[in-house]
Amino acid sequence: MTAALNSAALDQLFNSARTAHHFKPEPLPEGTIEKLYELMKWGPTAFNAQPTRFVFITSTEGRARLMPALGPGNVPQVQAAPLTIIIAHDLQFFEHLPKLFSAYDAKPLYENNPALAQQVAFRNSSLQGGYLILAARALGLGVGPMSGFNAELVNQEFFPEGRYKVNFLLNVGIEDGTKAFPRGPRLSFDEVVSVI
Repeated sequence: MTAALNSAALDQLFNSARTAHHFKPEPLPEGTIEKLYELMKWGPTAFNAQPTRFVFITSTEGRARLMPALGPGNVPQVQAAPLTIIIAHDLQFFEHLPKLFSAYDAKPLYENNPALAQQVAFRNSSLQGGYLILAARALGLGVGPMSGFNAELVNQEFFPEGRYKVNFLLNVGIEDGTKAFPRGPRLSFDEVVSVI
């Protein structure tokens, strides 16, 4: 077992972290996008399948393509964030299994079972999206995950071939804490946990 992270690190990742809705008008440091991916890729997924596909939007043109799919309340956040990430899943992720999982041939589990492939791709892209949130926080960035968008429009615009499907969106940047909403409460241990 490795040593536990210190309290400052735990605060940065969890205890003091919050959903960012406002960002400072500052670009991300050079190489941040690559660092985010290099950190998050080590998080576990089923069969090491890594089904997530990312679109990193940093340009005005990219944002303009995304805007029609956003709920009205999410438009200002995307406009302010220096980076918005489309987190999607590859419905044919299993094509990479011979490279990524060498213990045995797991590809047949999914290639003839599209319902199972979709379920596993979605679940594990959700995991990888969570790892990406923690990677961004570990780098000192603010993150704002979003589900207020029209998935069909995002898929039509960014993934028209149909192989990839959007899961959720994530804004990343330097948080403007002066405009932060009060932090919401969380359910207590006793409200959500059963120990048997």
